[in-house]
Amino acid sequence: MDWLREPGFFGTHATVGADLSQLMATLFTGLFILGWFQARRRKADAHHWLMLGGMISMLTFFIAYYFFRQLGVLAFEGKEGFGGPQSIYEHVFIPVLILHINLVIIGLIMAVYLMILGFRAQTFVDGVRQLRSGPLQVSWATIVKLWCSVGALVATYLFYSYSTARLSSGISIFWIIFMIVFGVVLLFEIVAIQRIWPDGARRHRALGRFTMVIYCVLFATGSFTYTMLYILYPGKIG
Repeated sequence: MDWLREPGFFGTHATVGADLSQLMATLFTGLFILGWFQARRRKADAHHWLMLGGMISMLTFFIAYYFFRQLGVLAFEGKEGFGGPQSIYEHVFIPVLILHINLVIIGLIMAVYLMILGFRAQTFVDGVRQLRSGPLQVSWATIVKLWCSVGALVATYLFYSYSTARLSSGISIFWIIFMIVFGVVLLFEIVAIQRIWPDGARRHRALGRFTMVIYCVLFATGSFTYTMLYILYPGKIG
């Protein structure tokens, strides 16, 4: 993965890895926006494939890139990546970066949640894909099994990283927060979401709009940190 540390292709102070991350974030956001417009036009099939493709690509890229590059290293391991004034670092850069990382966690969880919800809520009428109206419920047993299954995967990854000396404090904190937020989302599904939107089609539309806002803000904060790190105030990293 040494090539990711070489000078990037956008002509800034960024590495190939940082430029690739920004490029892919632009691609994902573009796919999500196109998919949202297709939903507004009642083009369910186009919406399905654009959003599914965007979310799977986002998750795949996250696993392939951020796992190896240690997401959050700049947030948890010092000021080496930022070359600007201390006041801007503390009061502008760090708050935006922390917001960005939190949105990454929420965005990843919502991506998985909406993919599952989309398949659960869809139906075909005369070969045409559409959302199925009607109650859509999940049991406590299913919620517990899902959380435990994901927790087992995360624990396996953390154990492997620890045994190979590739586990940083930033990665540990990230996955602990991830599991907490994931659990809160599942709990919220049972105690609130199913009661507020018992109809599966309405739930998918409402949470889809919420997630679109998350992804747009995520892209904005990511672009902001990229600009601060590699254009306005480049530091020792990159």
